[in-house]
Amino acid sequence: MAKKSKLKLGLYWAASCGGCEIAVVELREKILLLDEAADILFWPVAMDFKVKDVEAMPDGHMDVCLFNGAIRTSENEEMAHLLRRKSKVLVAFGSCAYEGCIPGLANLFDKDSILRRVYLEVPTVDNPRGVLPQPITHLPEGEVEIPRLYNTVKTLGQVTDVDYFVPGCPPQPHQIWAVVEAILGGNLPPKGSVVGANEKTVCDECKRLREEKRIKKYYRYHEIIPDAEHCLLEQGIVCAGPATRGGCGALCPQVNQPCRGCYGPPPNVMDQGAALLSAVASVVDANSEEEAARIVGDILDPAGTFYRFGLPASTLHRARLGNR
Repeated sequence: MAKKSKLKLGLYWAASCGGCEIAVVELREKILLLDEAADILFWPVAMDFKVKDVEAMPDGHMDVCLFNGAIRTSENEEMAHLLRRKSKVLVAFGSCAYEGCIPGLANLFDKDSILRRVYLEVPTVDNPRGVLPQPITHLPEGEVEIPRLYNTVKTLGQVTDVDYFVPGCPPQPHQIWAVVEAILGGNLPPKGSVVGANEKTVCDECKRLREEKRIKKYYRYHEIIPDAEHCLLEQGIVCAGPATRGGCGALCPQVNQPCRGCYGPPPNVMDQGAALLSAVASVVDANSEEEAARIVGDILDPAGTFYRFGLPASTLHRARLGNR
């Protein structure tokens, strides 16, 4: 009987914090089972692979590539296209690749204002010559080229064809393993599906009591010690549970912290930020437009609150660039 060949697996890290890579290591002893079932052909954060190694592979050589991170630079996009060609199945792994996540909040600005802020205006910066990164720098030793920073952060699916989407910032280890088992067993759902999650909302998984209570004020986290038994949203804390896909087990509400929305929109919701805004408005107890404005005005940084994880994937996508 012929021995079953091992899965050819690749993992890549684009514009992200690296938490998705750590989440893979959080598989703990199961990573040994992964090693038994798969040959890792490309994982630059953990092993000494080079881009030229991938370029030398025949197209479609890798069975699966887990691509985490948003598309922020020309290098991110070149790697996305390269790994698409070399992989039979390309997975947007984690919130950054799936929706843009925290790097996507850069879409509230343009690249020039971001570079100016980071390299010239931050009080701790020591840059008396006002030097900014240049795509190409000429040195006596030769020409140094670095990736170009894009004006707009994109999701993986906005630059290339993606087969599956795994949400989470980062994806939870038990959900990662469920995805691995589905891949190994050939039990993947139709192309385009969100995997490693479920069809419910975080609210559906949350054990807190809901009483349809309405509120007169929204609080920031440090302004209130919430009751541990009752719904956080009904206590005046913005909790993204009603507008977020389940699958994490409502981990944040379990420790008295509001859901931040990292698992993305629930099924059949196009815009997570709009859905969360609707949920937040639904518990406001106001007798006039002025009072409603005051209550909602308690929410600082509304764009960062409602679109913390999904601005590039939302209907808004980014702030208007105008003539910049």
